[in-house]
Amino acid sequence: MASPFPIPLNALRAIEIVARRGALAPAAEELGVTVGAVSQHLRRAEERLGIELFERTPSGLRPLPALKAVLPQLTAGFSALQDGLAGLRGTDEGTLNLTVGSVFASRWLIWRINKFTALHPDIEVRLNVTGTMLDLTRPDLDCGIRYGRGEWPGLNAELIGGRAYQPVCAPPVAKLLRRPEDLARVPVIQDETTMLSWDAWRAEVGLDAAIRLTGPTYSDASLAVDAAISEQGVLMAADMMSADAVSDGRLVRPFNHPVEGPQGYFLVTAQGRRETRKLRLFREWLRAEVPASAEGYVHQSRAK
Repeated sequence: MASPFPIPLNALRAIEIVARRGALAPAAEELGVTVGAVSQHLRRAEERLGIELFERTPSGLRPLPALKAVLPQLTAGFSALQDGLAGLRGTDEGTLNLTVGSVFASRWLIWRINKFTALHPDIEVRLNVTGTMLDLTRPDLDCGIRYGRGEWPGLNAELIGGRAYQPVCAPPVAKLLRRPEDLARVPVIQDETTMLSWDAWRAEVGLDAAIRLTGPTYSDASLAVDAAISEQGVLMAADMMSADAVSDGRLVRPFNHPVEGPQGYFLVTAQGRRETRKLRLFREWLRAEVPASAEGYVHQSRAK
């Protein structure tokens, strides 16, 4: 009887990781083997299957159409195996391991996560704050919050907010701004990491594209927000991330003219992973807390 697995499980895992990450090194690290061993896994798998799985390019290994078509099934299958093993060992429902970026962590989550733990004192939240997109199929990660378009291969993504954005600045800087053209008279903070489009906002408010906007440049988004608070200039920021600083008067929205972008903040999980109780409760809390935090800002600003 022919074996249902003509390719060893470690080789399948290597194929799945390389297909997702585009390189041999991540697979070698996760499997605890050398890069050469991963390369051998791929070569032997291609020989046994009689097809090529990857296109070798200067930028890395790209899955060819046959592999690309089955990659979601492979990823889901390994996620299901991890869940099964966790069930045998006893799933740690008492700890939610969450990976987030620094801006979301420092400007929104850290001020509200105590509400979640107060509602669910049996769940400890462990934050992995990083700008790197970590592999959410790892058994030590339950979910993540990512900013983007929500189109990440192998992941389920649920929008939680953050699509509206507009310029913000400290109150003394705002006094110099009566109309969008006045931006040419003040520093405009450049955030090298941002996905927010000044061009889209300028087009929306009718600001001539020829008007040059210049100011200090930061490679860290959280520092760029601090720069705006410390009166260094005007920053383009997502309303969700600036809401607290606006509500307490550290920042203002001088033109009160937001635009909607294609990006937002998403709760992301690996496809094929079962939804545990702790993840379901965190998802439900986000669905309630994100709108409530926006309403809190509106109510406070109206009261002033």
